[in-house]
Amino acid sequence: MNTTEIAPSLVTLLSEIALGAPRGGSAYVLNGGDPGLLASLDELSAEQASRSRDGGATIAAHVDHVRYGLSLMNRWAAGENPFPEADWSAAWRTTAVDDARWAELRRALRDEVERWRAALHAPREVGPVELEGMIASIVHLAYHLGAVRQIVPDLRGPKEASRPEASRA
Repeated sequence: MNTTEIAPSLVTLLSEIALGAPRGGSAYVLNGGDPGLLASLDELSAEQASRSRDGGATIAAHVDHVRYGLSLMNRWAAGENPFPEADWSAAWRTTAVDDARWAELRRALRDEVERWRAALHAPREVGPVELEGMIASIVHLAYHLGAVRQIVPDLRGPKEASRPEASRA
C-alpha cells in the first residue's frame, strides 16, 4: 500500500496530540484549544517530572519512553530496521531528572516528533505490519499523553461542553 492518501490524516492526528488542537471545532482527539503533549510538558519543572504517582513511572520516564519509540520509527523511516535490537526497558529506568536533563528530554522528544511528522508526510510503500506500526505510533503517543495527565491532573486540557464535530465520525 502506498501511504499517499492517508499521510495527511496521520500527520494531522500526530500533530494534534503532540502540538495541540486548534480552537473552533476542528479537533479529532483532543478538545479544541488543548495544548497537546509538548506544551503540557513545558509547564512542568524537573522536580514535577521526577515525581511518581502511586509507585508508577515518572513523567520523565514516560517522555524518555515515547522519545525512544519515535526514534525507532524515525530510524525505520530512514531505511533501517532498529526493532530486533530495541531495548524498550531502558527508558523506564529514567526516574529523577535535573533541570538540564529535563530540558534535554523535552527537546529530544520535540525533535523526534518533528522528524516523525516529516516521515509520515513522505509517501512510501508499506505492508500491513508497517502501516499498523505507523498508526500505532500515534495511538501510543495519545496513550502517554493520557498517562502524563493522570500523574499531574493540572495538565489536563480544556473541557468542552459540547463537541459538534464529533458527529463527523
